[in-house]
Amino acid sequence: MSAIDLPEVRRHIERLTAEGIDVVRVVYPDLIGTDRARDVLVDELPRACEHGLAFCRAVYHTSPQGDVVPVSGGLDAGLPDICVRPDLSTLVALPWEPGVAVCLGDVVDPATGSPAPESPRDLLRAVLDRCAEHGLRPVVGPELEYFLCDPTPAGASGWQRYNRDTGAVYTAGLRADPDNHLLRTLRHVRDLHIGVLSGNHEFDGGQFEINLLHSEAMSAADRAFRFKAAIKELARKEGRLATFMAKPFNDAGGSGFHLHLSCEDTEGHNAFDDPAGPYGLSATARHAAAGLLAHAPALAALLNPTVNSYKRFGPDTLAPWLIDWGLDNRSAMVRVPPERGPGARLELRLGDASANPYLAIAGAAAAALLGVLAGQEPSAPLEGYGYDPDRSAVLPMSLPASLDALEADTALTEVLGKDFVASFLAYKRNEVERFQRHVTDWEFTEYAYHL
Repeated sequence: MSAIDLPEVRRHIERLTAEGIDVVRVVYPDLIGTDRARDVLVDELPRACEHGLAFCRAVYHTSPQGDVVPVSGGLDAGLPDICVRPDLSTLVALPWEPGVAVCLGDVVDPATGSPAPESPRDLLRAVLDRCAEHGLRPVVGPELEYFLCDPTPAGASGWQRYNRDTGAVYTAGLRADPDNHLLRTLRHVRDLHIGVLSGNHEFDGGQFEINLLHSEAMSAADRAFRFKAAIKELARKEGRLATFMAKPFNDAGGSGFHLHLSCEDTEGHNAFDDPAGPYGLSATARHAAAGLLAHAPALAALLNPTVNSYKRFGPDTLAPWLIDWGLDNRSAMVRVPPERGPGARLELRLGDASANPYLAIAGAAAAALLGVLAGQEPSAPLEGYGYDPDRSAVLPMSLPASLDALEADTALTEVLGKDFVASFLAYKRNEVERFQRHVTDWEFTEYAYHL
């Protein structure tokens, strides 16, 4: 931030001080969507804005277990810096942490002055710029599910589901939420001003879904990122664990991350609506759906990004593992909800909750754009209950297979950026290698006694 912006920074400081806030937490997403941050004393905010905050670039390449993965630009380059500057337009007080405000940070490579290649927020920004070049402004409504867990010394993982009652899907209140977790959490995240709409208990015991309002795609990604961080932090305050892991329990289903996607044209109208078009959809919408279907194998790497993700797939899971689309059909990978007019949209049901919101939305927008540019029509929509591999192609059923599909999809990788894709593939293939060397509890139980 240049010196001419410092008066605006001072106005922010005066407002924060008047509200009793003396610390600003500057947060940015790493490669897997985890929040990385630094707390800045309010009086030092001008320095942080003018000069930025130095972080090691290899934080993008650090595994959840703290290992630095050998990705180009990190270890091999001597662990250089990235520079993070507070985006004060995103400042908001933390409702559950008095005296603290939080904002997002913009990331640049100090050596080049350009965005860091691994920066998820900048990746999405670049994809949206490509969409704008073709007169399209993606609009996204995120839906996220998660499990809440209580500590248990007796369990192998140390955690158990907060509530194991069955049959309480789409409920609210004490029947499946005896400690009123949902109600308390809804009020907290409402005060974070991230566009929370509603919430309910989901299909499995201890599982919840909270819906966010639709908005321009960057805002939707920012809000989904902040939402996930907030849910995990609120659980920690209570000594609990909130996890967006795709499938954390053998005896329960998985958690999804559904994206409701539409586009506005240059005049602000919904470009997906056409009452005279087939199914009430415009050619733009149909071409976008065809793009999502065509690039689905590669998209799986971004929307199902962990080894665990593929344990969520399978018959009768309501998790799409076939490449198909349908009209108001929840067994399809791409569902077209019944609303038309301003509400015309596609629902991409492929993703699981572990996905990085920026990468998921960037991938979906890029695939939709490629479909629009290709101008192809999708196949006939799915009728009836899906999950029949005789009718539709099967998605990659493992992380290695989806990574190979991403690498092979040159059209999609060109839109996403080759430097980003190279870093992502290196990071995720290291994850696969580490998993393949790890002896699991299942293997010991299955083999140790009899073999």
